[in-house]
Amino acid sequence: MASLLPLFCLCVAVAHLAGARDATPVEEPTGIAWGLQGRSLHPGQPSPTLEDWEEASEWTSWFNVDHPGGDGDFESLAAIRFYYGPARVCQRPLALEARTTDWALPSAVGERVHLNPTRGFWCLNREQPRGRRCSNYHVRFRCPLGCSPDTCKCPDHILLGLVVTPSGRPLSGARVSLRARPGTIATSDAQGTFRVPGFCASNQANVSAQMDGFSVGVAQAQANGTNSTVVTIVLDKLRKPYLVKHPESRVREAGQNVTFCCKASGTPMPKKYSWFHNGTLLDRREHGYGAHLELRGLRPDQAGIYHCKAWNEAGAVRSGAAQLIVLAPGQPACDPRPQEHLIKLPDDCSQPGRGPAYLDVGLCPDTRCPSPAGSSPRCGDPGSRCCSVRRLESREIHCSSYILPVKVVAECGCQKCLPPRGLVRGRVVAVDSGKPLRFARILLGQEPIGFTSYQGDFTIEVPPSTERLVVTFVDPSGEFMDTVRVLPFDPRGAGVYHEVKAMRKRAPVMLDASQSNTIPLGDSEEAPLGELVLPPGSFRHADGKPYAGTVEARVTFVDPRDLTSAAAAPSDLRFVDGDGELAPLRTYGMFSVDLRAPGSAEQLHAGPVAVRVAADQIRMAGHMEALKLWSLNPENGLWEEESGFQREGSAAPRVRREERVFLVGNTEIRERRLFNLDVPERRRCFVKVRAYVNDKFSPSEQVEGVVVTLVNLEPAPGFSANPRAWGRFDSVVTGPNGACLPAFCDADRPDAYTAFISATLGGEELEPAPSRPRPLPAAVGVAQPYLDRLGYRRTDHDDPALKRNGFRINLAKPRPGVPSEASGPVYPWRSLRECQEAPVNASHFRFSRVEADKYEYNVVPFREGTPASWTGDLLSWWPNPQEFRACFLKVKIQGPQEYMVRAHNAGGSHPHTRGQLYGLRDARSVRDPERPGISAACVEFKCSGMLFDQRQVDRTLVTVTPQGSCHRVAVNGLLQDYLARHPPPVPSDDQAAFTMLAPLDPLGHNYGIYTVTDQSPRLAKEIAIGRCFDGSSDGFSREMKADAGTAITFQCREPPARPNLFQRLLESPASALGDIRREMGQAARAQTRATSSFRTQTGQ
Repeated sequence: MASLLPLFCLCVAVAHLAGARDATPVEEPTGIAWGLQGRSLHPGQPSPTLEDWEEASEWTSWFNVDHPGGDGDFESLAAIRFYYGPARVCQRPLALEARTTDWALPSAVGERVHLNPTRGFWCLNREQPRGRRCSNYHVRFRCPLGCSPDTCKCPDHILLGLVVTPSGRPLSGARVSLRARPGTIATSDAQGTFRVPGFCASNQANVSAQMDGFSVGVAQAQANGTNSTVVTIVLDKLRKPYLVKHPESRVREAGQNVTFCCKASGTPMPKKYSWFHNGTLLDRREHGYGAHLELRGLRPDQAGIYHCKAWNEAGAVRSGAAQLIVLAPGQPACDPRPQEHLIKLPDDCSQPGRGPAYLDVGLCPDTRCPSPAGSSPRCGDPGSRCCSVRRLESREIHCSSYILPVKVVAECGCQKCLPPRGLVRGRVVAVDSGKPLRFARILLGQEPIGFTSYQGDFTIEVPPSTERLVVTFVDPSGEFMDTVRVLPFDPRGAGVYHEVKAMRKRAPVMLDASQSNTIPLGDSEEAPLGELVLPPGSFRHADGKPYAGTVEARVTFVDPRDLTSAAAAPSDLRFVDGDGELAPLRTYGMFSVDLRAPGSAEQLHAGPVAVRVAADQIRMAGHMEALKLWSLNPENGLWEEESGFQREGSAAPRVRREERVFLVGNTEIRERRLFNLDVPERRRCFVKVRAYVNDKFSPSEQVEGVVVTLVNLEPAPGFSANPRAWGRFDSVVTGPNGACLPAFCDADRPDAYTAFISATLGGEELEPAPSRPRPLPAAVGVAQPYLDRLGYRRTDHDDPALKRNGFRINLAKPRPGVPSEASGPVYPWRSLRECQEAPVNASHFRFSRVEADKYEYNVVPFREGTPASWTGDLLSWWPNPQEFRACFLKVKIQGPQEYMVRAHNAGGSHPHTRGQLYGLRDARSVRDPERPGISAACVEFKCSGMLFDQRQVDRTLVTVTPQGSCHRVAVNGLLQDYLARHPPPVPSDDQAAFTMLAPLDPLGHNYGIYTVTDQSPRLAKEIAIGRCFDGSSDGFSREMKADAGTAITFQCREPPARPNLFQRLLESPASALGDIRREMGQAARAQTRATSSFRTQTGQ
C-alpha cells in the first residue's frame, strides 16, 4: 500500500496542472496582459508598490511549477500549494505578480497573459502575437499580515535581531525595517543586535536590513517563546557584476532566427540587462529581451556586432563582442575553392642552387556556417557547422632519390564542427628555488577542480564560453601565497603551456594585539614603499569577537621595484571601470596579509587598518591624486576598490617626528587577504607581435600558441634604459595573425613608458630579431623612422654574452598624421580590431624558435595550432582528433658535431596502409653540456594504434637514419627484447639505420621511448620532448642529458676531406671529368623533375 502513495501524489499533481490548463477565465474577474493583479486593480492601472497597500501585507517568495509547453505556461495556485505546501500561500491572496525568469513584466515582452489572485496565472501560446510563444514565468502573491501596524500591538512582546555578514561578523549601523511598514524601526548596535518592543510573537513578518556598501537582506522572524521573536539578517557586501557567460558569434541565413545569451554574477545578482547592436542600445519593448536576446526572421541590416551590459546596485559590466553574419539567400558560407597554404618540402626536393621548395596544399578558411535549422532558442549552437575539408586529392612530388606522396585539399564545404576543447597545461614552481609546488589545491574561480602532481604539473580543460580563465593554486603547507593567475588560452582549442611562479610568504612576525603595530611594506635596497599600521584592539575572530593575545603576522610584499617579482605577481591587474569595461591598473605594490593565533589554523580579522604610502615613492605625474587601495576578488581575478588615499595632515604626530610625507588609506582585513596599491591609467595602446618557425620570418611559417608577455617598465628620470620599476604585465597567446598586447604608452614623451617583451612555447624561450650593431627594419619588422623612435634593443645588445630571450622598447604612441606610424607595431587603444586584423606586411615585432633544426612532413597536411584543420584519412598522422598521442625515440650519437636524424614512418601491418608513407621527421642532435663529443636527438615517430577508421590497429614501420657517416653500435636491452617479439616484416642488417615496428604500449624511459597523450597535439609533443631531454618519464628539461634514457646509439665520424677540383684534375683527369659529367647530369634531371611538380612554388 505504501508503494501506491508516490503514485497517488503524482496523479494529484498532474490533476492540478491539468486543471490549470483546462480552466477558463469565467468564474472570477481576471487581469489580462499585465504583470500584477489584485482585487482593486483594473486594466491600465499601474502596479502598486509595497507602500501603496492600506492593509498590512507582504509578498511571498517566487514560485515556478510549470515550464512553457505545447499550450503555454500555467502557474495555478492549487499546483503551487501542492508542490510547495499549503502554508506557503495564504488562503485569500490580495494580489499576484508575474514576471519572466529574466525579470521582465509581460507588458515589457509584449505577451498576453491572465492573472487571478485566487486561481493563479496562465499564458496561452495561441493568444500571442504571430511568431511568439509564451515565456517561462514565475509568480508571487501578496498576503495580509493579519493585523494593521497601527492596531496590532503586543506591549509585552519583543523582536530580537542580529545583523551579520556571511562569515558571522556583526554589522553596526544597519537600518532595520519591516517589509510591510515603511520607515526604520531600529538600528543595529556595535554588536550587530537590535530590539523592537511591541512586536507580536505570532507575527511571522519579513524583516529587512540595509547598510551602505551592502545589499539589502531579508529574513523571516521566528517565535522563540511566548513573548519574543528572533531574526538573523545576513548582509552581503556589494560586489560589482562580472560576466560568467558572454554572447558568442553566429552565422545565419536571412529569415532564420538567432539567440544571443549573456549571464552575469555579482552581489546582488544582476537582474537588469541591456543589449547593443553596433554600439546602439536596442529597444527593450520591441525585442523583449532580458539575459537572452532572440532575433527572429533576420534581415541583412541586423548583421554586425552585438554585446550586452548587466547592472546591479554596485555598477555595470560589459560583455565581449559577438559578431552576427547574415547571409543573403543563395550566398555560400564556405567557398569550395581552398585558400593558399604553403608547406615546406624536404631539402632534397628543392631545385639545385635554389632555396627551399614550398608546396601549396590548400586550406579551408576557419569560418562558421549557418546551422541547418538556424532557429534554436537555446544559448548553444548544437548543430553548428564549420567550413572544412570535403575532399582530398593525392599528388606525387619527385625528389632527388624518391617520390614523396602528398594529399592536397581539393574542395571545401560546410560540415559539423569539431567541438573546441581549450586546454591549459603547466607547472607550478617556487619563484625563489624553482622547486615544484606539490599537491597544491587548484580552484577554478571558487570551485575546486583537483591538485598539482608531485612534479607540480597541472592540466585544466577550459569550460566552454570562457573569456577569462582564473585559476588559484593553494599551497597545502601554507608556506606560499595563494597564487591567483589569469591564464591566457587559445579559444579555438589548441593547448597552451604555462609555468606558474609561486611566491613564498615572508617569515612570521609576532605582534601584541593590545599594542599599536607597524609592519613595513617592502624590503628592497631602497626605502620601504610604505607601512601597515594596526591599532591596538583591532584584531577579531571571524565571528566578530575581539581577540587578545599574540598574533602571528605574515605580510608578503610584491615590490615592483624588484624587476624579477613580475613573474610571481598575482592576477593581471584589471578592474571594471565606470562604463563596465575591463581597464588596466598600474601597480605600486601588492601585499598579502596572513594573521593567525600562534599554532592555530584560524585566520584572524583586523580593522580598521591604516595603509600609509610614502609620497616620495609616487613619482609619475598625477598618480599621487589617483592612487587607490584595491583588493582581489579571487572568483573573477578582478581588483575591486577598497578606499582612496589622502595626504596625511601636517598636525599628525608621525609627520612631526619624520621628514617623509605619507598618503593614508584605510581598509579592513577580512575574507580577502590580497591588496594592491594601484592607479587606473588611461594612456593605453596595443603592441603587435608575431612568432615564426625560424629567423627567416616567412609569413607562411608563423607559430601559433606562443605565450607572449609584455611587462610595462617605468624609467627613472633621464635614464630611459634603466627602469625604476615595473608597472603592469600582460600575456597573450598568438593566433594565426599574431597577438596584440595591451600596454601603457605616451604620445608626448616616447620613453615615458618602456616595455620588456618575451615569448615562450612550452618550456622553450623564443628569440627576437637582433639589434646589434643597430636594428635593421627588415629584420625587426618595423619601418623607419618609427623604429628609431621606439628604441628597439634586444637583451644582448650591450653584452653578447647575455641571453637573447627578449627585447625592450619605448612605448611611443603613434602620432596622428604620421604615415610611418599608422600601420603598427603600436596601435591606439581604440584600434584593437585594426591591430588584430593587420596584414602580415604591416609593422610588427618578431620572435623565432631557437630549436629550428627540425623538420616535419605529413602526407595529410595538418596545422597543429588549429585542431579544426584535422582531416579524417587513413594516412593522417593523428588518427583521433579528440586525443593526440605523441611518441619520441631518444637517439644517442657519438661524434664530433651535431647530426640531423630522420625518422621515416610508413604503414607496417594495416592492409590498406602497409608500405605507404605517413610522414617524415627530422631532428638535429643536441650536445650534452657535460659530455664533449656526445649528443642526442629526440626524434618523433608515428605511434602505433587504431587508424582513422577505428577498425584495425596498424604497427607503424619506423626507420631511423642519421644523416652522416654513422653506424649503429648499441640498442637498449629492454627495447631489443621487446622488438624481438615483434620484428619488422623485412628484417634489415643495415648498420647505418635502425628499423622497428613501433610498440603499441607506452614503454617509457627505460626503453628510450617517450609517449604522452593529450587533447592538444602541440602540448603532447612539448611534454614528451621535455621528458626525452631529461631522460625520465615524469621530469622535464631543456638541457640534453645524452646518457639518460636512450634507445639506440650511433657512432658518427666525419668523412675524409675530398681533394679540390684542381688537385683532382692533376692527379686523375679522366676520373675528375667523369665525375663532373655525372654530377651535371644528376642536377639537370633533378631540375626537370622539380619544375614539373604539381603546384610547387620555389622560395628564393
